[in-house]
Amino acid sequence: MVPFFVQFKCKLGQSYKVANALAEAEIASEIYSTAGDYDLLVKFYVDNTTDIGHFVNEKVQVIPGIQDTHTIITFKAFGAG
Repeated sequence: MVPFFVQFKCKLGQSYKVANALAEAEIASEIYSTAGDYDLLVKFYVDNTTDIGHFVNEKVQVIPGIQDTHTIITFKAFGAG
């Protein structure tokens, strides 16, 4: 499984609706409310063969109430091995 994060900027007054929609869709591993430029930080896991761009475009950005997203792709940079 490949982990990645998406920061969400929601339309005004829509943060809780977006967070609930993500939870109900059962596509997110963790959902956090944040302060600053973005309203939510969400952790996702996808199969190694899943295209992250298509996943975000087709399953995430279609949720009503989202104004903008910022995807952060992670990789293993430290550790044994």
